[in-house]
Amino acid sequence: MIGERQAAILALIIDSYIKTGEPIGSKTIAGLLPYKISSATIRNEMAYLSELGLLEQMHTSGGRVPSKASFRYYVDNLMIPQNPGEYEKEQIQEFLSVNSGDPERLLHDAASLLARETNCTALYNTVRDSLDCVQGAELIPAGNNKAMIVMLSVGGKIKSSVCRLTCAADEEFRKLFYYVTGKYFIGTALKDVNPALLQNTVVDLGARVFDMLPALTSLCSLCAEAANGSLEFEGETNLLSHKELGSQVYKILSFLASRSQVRSALELFAKSGRETQLFIGNENPHPMLKDTVTLVSKFTYNNSQTAVLGIIGSTRIDYASVLPRAEYIMNTVKKYLREGGATFE
Repeated sequence: MIGERQAAILALIIDSYIKTGEPIGSKTIAGLLPYKISSATIRNEMAYLSELGLLEQMHTSGGRVPSKASFRYYVDNLMIPQNPGEYEKEQIQEFLSVNSGDPERLLHDAASLLARETNCTALYNTVRDSLDCVQGAELIPAGNNKAMIVMLSVGGKIKSSVCRLTCAADEEFRKLFYYVTGKYFIGTALKDVNPALLQNTVVDLGARVFDMLPALTSLCSLCAEAANGSLEFEGETNLLSHKELGSQVYKILSFLASRSQVRSALELFAKSGRETQLFIGNENPHPMLKDTVTLVSKFTYNNSQTAVLGIIGSTRIDYASVLPRAEYIMNTVKKYLREGGATFE
């Protein structure tokens, strides 16, 4: 598409813009090139790159900035990746290994790490699975007529909450809890755990129905939460430091706040056949993200569970540094999800 000299000029312009956010002129480029070339020749090459839609002129001066299309060309053809070193890889693995056996906590940790390492907004979404069932329920006494209710699904989702009881969580109470949950909840699809199911337990609870109601209601809420999937963000305010987004940043943050739209977009990606995809500028499927770079990765684990992990930043991110680190974090998450957690030797 473009020659070697034009590629060198384009790479210089993009690298400079990523660092400064400012247009760059022919004289500056001439001083940065490893070989001697006149400013007039550089201007001609810049004009040609502009005709191809790879450069834009922001002001009346001769300075140019990259177009969104040029960033795609840069990533595919010009970028020299700055891969994380061995020590950095070990730090990433160690951080993610802490909760590697719990898919949702692992995804949360990964999103937190992505936001910190890339200065972008990170997100994760666990996609709703109509086939996921309740595998186990635990009641752990927490003192002062309180108990922690823990729900584990076949798909590996773990949810917990503390509820206040009207009586002590003694052995008799716990025995009744496990009997009722074993009969009505275990093996039931998460989406089918509802008030009607709760009402069916009255026959077995008898006089203790009101004692057991707080614990079973809490369990129902946990099942509903797991059935709906999770959508969480980390580092949302990081986008405010991406000055090139201008006033558009508030529209993007407003879009992210409308979780139903974001969830729909991510679930649509999850249904695609691609595991990882990078959208730059107008490549983004949603119009509110046309000024951003979005990197998303899909994970399948525990046979049928699906999750999406990604980052959103401006098109001026440091691609050479951000992309290799984000991809390494995502690949580590994929490895832990596939293996059911970290392996310690």
